[in-house]
Amino acid sequence: MARAAVSRRLTWRAARLREVRAETGSAHTLVFEVPGWPGHLAGQHVDVRLTAEDGYSTERSYSIASAFTDSDDLVELTVQRIPDGEVSPYLVDVLQPGMQVELRGPVGGWFVWRAAETAPVLLVAGGSGVVPLMAMIRARAKASVRVPFRLVYSTRTPEDVLYAEELRRRALEDRGLDVTVVYTRRAPDGHGRPPGRLTAADLAEWGWPPDFEPAVFVCGPTGFVEAAADLLIDAGHEPQRIKTERFGGTDA
Repeated sequence: MARAAVSRRLTWRAARLREVRAETGSAHTLVFEVPGWPGHLAGQHVDVRLTAEDGYSTERSYSIASAFTDSDDLVELTVQRIPDGEVSPYLVDVLQPGMQVELRGPVGGWFVWRAAETAPVLLVAGGSGVVPLMAMIRARAKASVRVPFRLVYSTRTPEDVLYAEELRRRALEDRGLDVTVVYTRRAPDGHGRPPGRLTAADLAEWGWPPDFEPAVFVCGPTGFVEAAADLLIDAGHEPQRIKTERFGGTDA
């Protein structure tokens, strides 16, 4: 039975683009209709395959941004355009509603959050690493649970913040959710913290103390993830409670 379930998840499925939402100047959220979608957990990802008319195909992995509901077959991906990339420029600049790609997944069972878990949660995001963490925030709200969540989100400038309006709204309306944005290149006027990389002081002020034994999820570029994980361990967080997901590219 388990083998059959894995086989269904790893089947390529036709995915029709239903909606596009601009998140920043270089990132779009793509809402796909995927008939027969088996569902997913917050933190999982999918493989996306593009096939040209001459038969050439290429694929990339993208985190799922949406919280799954049993009533639909919708999958949301937030894609950041990578300069000189092979797949992301097509997804951000070319793909239009009604067009199709292929999806395979969901993939991954370790970097996930489940609504039945009761430990406080610390989410540490670098750049577009906020995508799977946003899925966790949305899953928490959809499940109507009050597990305390804290998001510390490192990004370059105010214009680079993904889900900016939704995060502001959720920070006000979702009880038990705290959101802190750390800017590395340029901060908005009146922001109390000067621009700079994420520090131990930031995590101490806006994260959870180690003796709370939080579940920690860190996602972002490789350098960011390694640095953040080291800061957390140095602060006393148990390594086995820190789950990381990383991708190539420059640090946030």
